[in-house]
Amino acid sequence: MTEFLWTRPEGTPEATLLLAHGAGAPMDSAIMNRLAAALAAEGIAVVRFEFPYMAARRTTAKKAPPPKAELLVGAYQKAMQALMSEVEGPFLIGGKSMGGRVAAMLTAGASLPGRVKGVVCIGYPFHPQGKSDVWRLEPLEQARRPIFIAQGERDPFGSQAELEDVTLPGTCEILFLEDGNHDLGPRGQSPATWDSNIMATAKAVAEFARKVLAA
Repeated sequence: MTEFLWTRPEGTPEATLLLAHGAGAPMDSAIMNRLAAALAAEGIAVVRFEFPYMAARRTTAKKAPPPKAELLVGAYQKAMQALMSEVEGPFLIGGKSMGGRVAAMLTAGASLPGRVKGVVCIGYPFHPQGKSDVWRLEPLEQARRPIFIAQGERDPFGSQAELEDVTLPGTCEILFLEDGNHDLGPRGQSPATWDSNIMATAKAVAEFARKVLAA
């Protein structure tokens, strides 16, 4: 049974987002907590869950590496199906880094429910760190839903400078966060702050949600 961590807005949510964690940090890491709170402030209900390998760390305290992303698609699908039994109407799926990549992979499936209206990727891992010649564009190219990506300008898994020469599918829109790293945080001398980048991300996700849910 999937264990969900809910962050609900005050009043009726404008949308519900199923949000998976990244490869190395759990669903209640600092970035996930901040994102969930900022999204809730924008009227988005956030439902977090953990892939089995991450959930196992809570009982074994052993940091086993994650499986390959494609092997996690089934676990994401189970979480999505569990959410569908709790939430009525359309919703979004997505995740931080690897979690967003897995969500995008899931949308390539022919049996994806029509209730899933879009994908939200926070810090998409466009390539492995230090390997900018190994691109992970296939999940974005094959996705059958609109995709929103929030990316730090200097993300080591795909910076704005690196992406200038990359053509993304027309179904994708991307927001670059000022001086942001993989967790969207800027350096100390930047006029931006971690909070301001997260707030900008939450506002953009809310706008994306309203657009795809109205389509």
